[in-house]
Amino acid sequence: MFNPNMPYRSVGRCGLKIGAYSLGGWTTFGGTVKDFTSVRSILRVAFEAGINFFDIADIYAKGESERIMGGALKDFPRHELVISSKVFWPMSEDINDKGLSRKHILESVNKSLQRIGTDYLDIYFCHRYDPETPVEETVRIMDDLIHHGKILYWGTSEWTAEQIQEAMDICEKGGYYKPQVEQPQYNLLVRDKFETNVQPKAQQHGMGLVTWSPLASGMLTGKYDKGVTDGRLSRIDWLKDTFYTEKNSQRVWELKKIADQLECSRTQLALAWTAAQNGVSSVILGATSIEQLQENLGALKVEITPEIDKEIKKIFAY
Repeated sequence: MFNPNMPYRSVGRCGLKIGAYSLGGWTTFGGTVKDFTSVRSILRVAFEAGINFFDIADIYAKGESERIMGGALKDFPRHELVISSKVFWPMSEDINDKGLSRKHILESVNKSLQRIGTDYLDIYFCHRYDPETPVEETVRIMDDLIHHGKILYWGTSEWTAEQIQEAMDICEKGGYYKPQVEQPQYNLLVRDKFETNVQPKAQQHGMGLVTWSPLASGMLTGKYDKGVTDGRLSRIDWLKDTFYTEKNSQRVWELKKIADQLECSRTQLALAWTAAQNGVSSVILGATSIEQLQENLGALKVEITPEIDKEIKKIFAY
Protein backbone atom coordinates (compact mmCIF):
# COMPACT_ATOMS: atom_id res chain seq x y z
CA MET A 1 0.00 0.00 0.00
CA PHE A 2 1.50 3.33 -1.04
CA ASN A 3 1.72 5.79 1.83
CA PRO A 4 2.91 9.37 1.14
CA ASN A 5 4.54 9.49 4.57
CA MET A 6 6.91 6.65 3.70
CA PRO A 7 9.90 7.55 1.51
CA TYR A 8 10.52 4.92 -1.16
CA ARG A 9 14.03 4.28 -2.37
CA SER A 10 15.62 2.36 -5.21
CA VAL A 11 17.52 -0.79 -4.30
CA GLY A 12 20.86 0.38 -5.63
CA ARG A 13 20.76 0.86 -9.38
CA CYS A 14 18.03 -1.69 -10.08
CA GLY A 15 14.41 -0.70 -10.69
CA LEU A 16 12.99 -2.16 -7.47
CA LYS A 17 11.75 0.35 -4.88
CA ILE A 18 11.21 -0.31 -1.18
CA GLY A 19 10.26 1.76 1.84
CA ALA A 20 12.99 3.46 3.87
CA TYR A 21 11.81 1.20 6.71
CA SER A 22 10.94 -2.47 6.35
CA LEU A 23 9.92 -5.28 8.68
CA GLY A 24 11.83 -8.47 9.43
CA GLY A 25 11.12 -11.72 11.23
CA TRP A 26 14.43 -12.43 13.01
CA THR A 27 13.79 -13.78 16.58
CA THR A 28 10.24 -12.36 16.52
CA PHE A 29 7.63 -13.84 14.19
CA GLY A 30 7.43 -17.57 14.76
CA GLY A 31 9.85 -17.14 17.67
CA THR A 32 8.87 -14.81 20.51
CA VAL A 33 5.60 -14.00 18.72
CA LYS A 34 3.88 -17.27 17.80
CA ASP A 35 0.26 -16.14 17.81
CA PHE A 36 -0.95 -15.76 14.23
CA THR A 37 -3.50 -13.10 15.11
CA SER A 38 -0.81 -10.91 16.66
CA VAL A 39 1.52 -11.34 13.69
CA ARG A 40 -1.31 -10.57 11.30
CA SER A 41 -2.18 -7.38 13.19
CA ILE A 42 1.42 -6.16 13.27
CA LEU A 43 1.90 -6.80 9.56
CA ARG A 44 -1.36 -5.00 8.80
CA VAL A 45 -0.18 -1.88 10.63
CA ALA A 46 3.19 -2.09 8.85
CA PHE A 47 1.56 -2.42 5.42
CA GLU A 48 -0.84 0.46 6.05
CA ALA A 49 2.10 2.61 7.17
CA GLY A 50 3.71 2.09 3.77
CA ILE A 51 6.10 -0.75 4.52
CA ASN A 52 6.26 -2.93 1.43
CA PHE A 53 9.45 -4.94 2.09
CA PHE A 54 9.16 -7.94 4.41
CA ASP A 55 12.41 -9.75 5.21
CA ILE A 56 12.43 -13.41 6.26
CA ALA A 57 14.90 -16.32 6.30
CA ASP A 58 14.51 -20.08 6.36
CA ILE A 59 16.57 -20.29 9.55
CA TYR A 60 14.34 -17.89 11.49
CA ALA A 61 12.56 -20.17 13.96
CA LYS A 62 13.52 -23.05 11.61
CA GLY A 63 10.92 -22.16 9.00
CA GLU A 64 8.18 -20.97 11.33
CA SER A 65 8.86 -17.32 10.54
CA GLU A 66 8.31 -18.02 6.84
CA ARG A 67 5.10 -19.91 7.58
CA ILE A 68 3.52 -17.39 9.92
CA MET A 69 4.57 -14.28 7.98
CA GLY A 70 3.60 -15.91 4.71
CA GLY A 71 0.16 -16.67 6.10
CA ALA A 72 -0.30 -13.07 7.21
CA LEU A 73 1.03 -11.60 3.96
CA LYS A 74 -1.73 -13.37 2.04
CA ASP A 75 -4.00 -10.54 3.21
CA PHE A 76 -2.27 -8.13 0.83
CA PRO A 77 -1.94 -7.94 -2.98
CA ARG A 78 1.20 -9.87 -3.93
CA HIS A 79 2.29 -7.28 -6.51
CA GLU A 80 2.46 -4.63 -3.77
CA LEU A 81 4.86 -6.70 -1.66
CA VAL A 82 8.60 -7.22 -1.77
CA ILE A 83 9.30 -10.51 0.01
CA SER A 84 12.76 -11.87 0.69
CA SER A 85 14.16 -15.01 2.22
CA LYS A 86 17.65 -16.39 2.76
CA VAL A 87 19.70 -19.56 2.48
CA PHE A 88 22.91 -20.84 4.10
CA TRP A 89 22.48 -22.03 7.69
CA PRO A 90 21.84 -25.73 8.47
CA MET A 91 18.16 -26.60 8.51
CA SER A 92 18.68 -30.19 9.68
CA GLU A 93 21.46 -32.62 10.53
CA ASP A 94 21.70 -33.80 6.93
CA ILE A 95 25.19 -33.16 5.54
CA ASN A 96 23.86 -31.35 2.44
CA ASP A 97 21.16 -29.32 4.18
CA LYS A 98 23.43 -26.28 4.60
CA GLY A 99 25.68 -23.90 2.72
CA LEU A 100 25.46 -22.45 -0.77
CA SER A 101 25.81 -25.54 -2.93
CA ARG A 102 23.61 -25.90 -6.00
CA LYS A 103 21.75 -28.75 -4.31
CA HIS A 104 21.04 -26.91 -1.07
CA ILE A 105 20.00 -23.65 -2.72
CA LEU A 106 17.59 -25.31 -5.16
CA GLU A 107 15.98 -27.46 -2.48
CA SER A 108 15.87 -24.58 0.01
CA VAL A 109 14.21 -22.08 -2.30
CA ASN A 110 11.46 -24.59 -3.10
CA LYS A 111 10.86 -25.20 0.61
CA SER A 112 10.81 -21.46 1.35
CA LEU A 113 8.33 -20.79 -1.45
CA GLN A 114 6.08 -23.53 -0.09
CA ARG A 115 6.26 -22.30 3.51
CA ILE A 116 5.61 -18.67 2.55
CA GLY A 117 2.94 -19.62 0.03
CA THR A 118 4.18 -17.63 -2.93
CA ASP A 119 5.29 -18.45 -6.47
CA TYR A 120 8.42 -16.33 -6.33
CA LEU A 121 10.69 -14.35 -4.02
CA ASP A 122 11.51 -10.78 -4.89
CA ILE A 123 14.96 -11.10 -3.27
CA TYR A 124 16.87 -14.22 -2.26
CA PHE A 125 19.90 -13.68 -0.03
CA CYS A 126 22.99 -15.80 0.47
CA HIS A 127 22.85 -15.53 4.26
CA ARG A 128 26.63 -15.83 4.65
CA TYR A 129 29.64 -16.54 2.43
CA ASP A 130 30.30 -20.25 2.03
CA PRO A 131 34.03 -21.10 1.98
CA GLU A 132 33.23 -24.73 1.11
CA THR A 133 31.42 -23.98 -2.15
CA PRO A 134 32.98 -22.32 -5.22
CA VAL A 135 31.41 -18.90 -5.67
CA GLU A 136 30.80 -19.68 -9.33
CA GLU A 137 28.55 -22.60 -8.33
CA THR A 138 26.48 -20.28 -6.15
CA VAL A 139 26.36 -17.52 -8.78
CA ARG A 140 25.18 -19.93 -11.49
CA ILE A 141 22.31 -21.42 -9.47
CA MET A 142 21.16 -17.92 -8.49
CA ASP A 143 21.23 -16.98 -12.18
CA ASP A 144 19.23 -20.12 -12.98
CA LEU A 145 16.63 -19.31 -10.33
CA ILE A 146 16.11 -15.89 -11.89
CA HIS A 147 15.73 -17.42 -15.37
CA HIS A 148 13.22 -19.92 -13.95
CA GLY A 149 11.20 -17.15 -12.29
CA LYS A 150 11.61 -18.48 -8.76
CA ILE A 151 13.43 -15.29 -7.68
CA LEU A 152 13.63 -11.81 -9.20
CA TYR A 153 16.85 -10.56 -7.63
CA TRP A 154 19.56 -12.13 -5.51
CA GLY A 155 21.74 -10.63 -2.84
CA THR A 156 24.32 -11.26 -0.17
CA SER A 157 24.23 -10.86 3.59
CA GLU A 158 27.25 -10.22 5.79
CA TRP A 159 29.68 -10.63 2.91
CA THR A 160 32.91 -8.66 2.86
CA ALA A 161 33.91 -6.31 0.07
CA GLU A 162 36.39 -8.90 -1.19
CA GLN A 163 33.74 -11.62 -1.32
CA ILE A 164 31.30 -9.32 -3.12
CA GLN A 165 34.00 -8.43 -5.65
CA GLU A 166 34.68 -12.12 -6.29
CA ALA A 167 31.01 -12.69 -7.14
CA MET A 168 30.89 -9.59 -9.33
CA ASP A 169 33.95 -10.68 -11.30
CA ILE A 170 32.40 -14.10 -11.98
CA CYS A 171 29.11 -12.53 -13.05
CA GLU A 172 30.86 -10.07 -15.35
CA LYS A 173 32.94 -12.79 -16.99
CA GLY A 174 30.08 -15.27 -17.40
CA GLY A 175 27.26 -12.84 -18.14
CA TYR A 176 25.30 -13.93 -15.08
CA TYR A 177 22.82 -11.86 -13.09
CA LYS A 178 24.74 -9.90 -10.48
CA PRO A 179 23.81 -9.57 -6.80
CA GLN A 180 21.78 -6.39 -6.45
CA VAL A 181 21.67 -5.96 -2.70
CA GLU A 182 23.74 -6.61 0.43
CA GLN A 183 22.21 -7.01 3.89
CA PRO A 184 24.76 -6.03 6.56
CA GLN A 185 24.45 -5.38 10.25
CA TYR A 186 24.67 -1.63 10.77
CA ASN A 187 23.94 0.59 13.74
CA LEU A 188 25.64 3.22 15.86
CA LEU A 189 27.55 0.54 17.79
CA VAL A 190 28.54 -1.46 14.68
CA ARG A 191 29.94 0.96 12.11
CA ASP A 192 33.52 0.06 11.20
CA LYS A 193 33.07 -2.90 8.83
CA PHE A 194 30.12 -1.32 7.07
CA GLU A 195 31.56 2.15 6.55
CA THR A 196 35.12 1.16 5.65
CA ASN A 197 34.56 -2.10 3.76
CA VAL A 198 31.03 -2.97 2.67
CA GLN A 199 29.46 0.41 1.91
CA PRO A 200 32.14 1.60 -0.57
CA LYS A 201 32.13 -1.72 -2.45
CA ALA A 202 28.34 -1.84 -2.63
CA GLN A 203 28.18 1.67 -3.99
CA GLN A 204 30.93 0.93 -6.51
CA HIS A 205 28.76 -1.81 -7.98
CA GLY A 206 25.40 -0.08 -7.55
CA MET A 207 24.15 -2.50 -4.90
CA GLY A 208 21.37 -1.54 -2.54
CA LEU A 209 21.93 -1.85 1.22
CA VAL A 210 19.19 -3.13 3.53
CA THR A 211 20.52 -3.04 7.07
CA TRP A 212 19.62 -5.22 10.04
CA SER A 213 19.83 -4.71 13.81
CA PRO A 214 19.54 -0.90 13.65
CA LEU A 215 18.94 -0.72 17.42
CA ALA A 216 21.74 -3.12 18.38
CA SER A 217 19.13 -5.57 19.73
CA GLY A 218 17.61 -2.87 21.92
CA MET A 219 20.84 -1.49 23.38
CA LEU A 220 20.36 1.86 21.63
CA THR A 221 16.82 2.31 22.93
CA GLY A 222 17.84 2.85 26.56
CA LYS A 223 15.90 -0.18 27.77
CA TYR A 224 19.09 -1.53 29.37
CA ASP A 225 20.00 1.66 31.24
CA LYS A 226 19.34 -0.12 34.52
CA GLY A 227 20.61 -3.56 33.52
CA VAL A 228 19.64 -6.56 31.42
CA THR A 229 16.43 -8.05 32.78
CA ASP A 230 14.50 -8.90 29.60
CA GLY A 231 14.65 -8.51 25.84
CA ARG A 232 17.02 -10.09 23.32
CA LEU A 233 20.12 -9.41 25.39
CA SER A 234 18.68 -11.52 28.21
CA ARG A 235 17.93 -14.41 25.84
CA ILE A 236 20.93 -14.42 23.51
CA ASP A 237 24.32 -14.46 25.21
CA TRP A 238 26.42 -13.42 22.22
CA LEU A 239 24.31 -10.30 21.75
CA LYS A 240 24.73 -9.37 25.40
CA ASP A 241 28.49 -9.92 25.23
CA THR A 242 28.66 -7.81 22.07
CA PHE A 243 26.58 -4.82 23.07
CA TYR A 244 26.22 -4.59 26.84
CA THR A 245 29.41 -2.87 27.96
CA GLU A 246 30.10 0.07 30.25
CA LYS A 247 31.40 2.12 27.31
CA ASN A 248 28.29 1.47 25.24
CA SER A 249 25.99 2.26 28.16
CA GLN A 250 27.68 5.63 28.55
CA ARG A 251 27.39 6.40 24.85
CA VAL A 252 23.71 5.44 24.79
CA TRP A 253 23.14 7.82 27.71
CA GLU A 254 24.87 10.59 25.74
CA LEU A 255 22.54 9.88 22.83
CA LYS A 256 19.59 10.67 25.10
CA LYS A 257 20.69 14.29 25.35
CA ILE A 258 20.41 14.73 21.59
CA ALA A 259 17.10 12.87 21.46
CA ASP A 260 15.71 15.13 24.19
CA GLN A 261 16.75 18.19 22.21
CA LEU A 262 14.94 16.85 19.14
CA GLU A 263 11.92 15.79 21.23
CA CYS A 264 12.11 12.19 20.09
CA SER A 265 13.11 8.89 21.67
CA ARG A 266 16.53 7.30 21.39
CA THR A 267 14.88 4.53 19.40
CA GLN A 268 13.59 6.97 16.81
CA LEU A 269 16.86 8.89 16.66
CA ALA A 270 18.97 5.76 16.15
CA LEU A 271 16.66 4.52 13.40
CA ALA A 272 16.51 7.89 11.65
CA TRP A 273 20.31 8.16 11.77
CA THR A 274 20.77 4.75 10.13
CA ALA A 275 18.20 5.50 7.43
CA ALA A 276 19.95 8.80 6.67
CA GLN A 277 23.33 7.23 5.92
CA ASN A 278 24.66 7.16 2.39
CA GLY A 279 23.56 4.22 0.27
CA VAL A 280 21.04 2.76 2.73
CA SER A 281 17.97 1.59 0.82
CA SER A 282 16.00 0.38 3.83
CA VAL A 283 16.35 -0.18 7.57
CA ILE A 284 14.86 -3.48 8.69
CA LEU A 285 12.77 -3.10 11.84
CA GLY A 286 11.85 -5.79 14.33
CA ALA A 287 8.66 -5.57 16.35
CA THR A 288 6.80 -7.80 18.80
CA SER A 289 3.78 -5.52 19.16
CA ILE A 290 1.84 -2.85 17.31
CA GLU A 291 2.95 -0.29 19.90
CA GLN A 292 6.61 -1.09 19.31
CA LEU A 293 6.21 -0.84 15.55
CA GLN A 294 4.44 2.51 15.84
CA GLU A 295 7.20 3.80 18.12
CA ASN A 296 9.78 2.73 15.54
CA LEU A 297 7.91 4.39 12.69
CA GLY A 298 8.03 7.65 14.62
CA ALA A 299 11.54 7.86 13.19
CA LEU A 300 9.96 9.09 9.96
CA LYS A 301 9.44 12.47 11.66
CA VAL A 302 13.05 12.84 12.81
CA GLU A 303 15.33 14.94 10.61
CA ILE A 304 19.03 14.19 10.70
CA THR A 305 20.82 17.39 9.76
CA PRO A 306 24.55 17.43 8.96
CA GLU A 307 25.14 18.98 12.37
CA ILE A 308 23.17 16.29 14.20
CA ASP A 309 24.89 13.58 12.17
CA LYS A 310 28.31 14.94 13.12
CA GLU A 311 27.37 15.17 16.79
CA ILE A 312 26.08 11.59 16.87
CA LYS A 313 29.11 10.20 15.05
CA LYS A 314 31.39 11.94 17.55
CA ILE A 315 29.71 10.07 20.41
CA PHE A 316 29.93 6.73 18.59
CA ALA A 317 33.36 7.16 17.02
CA TYR A 318 35.34 4.00 16.26
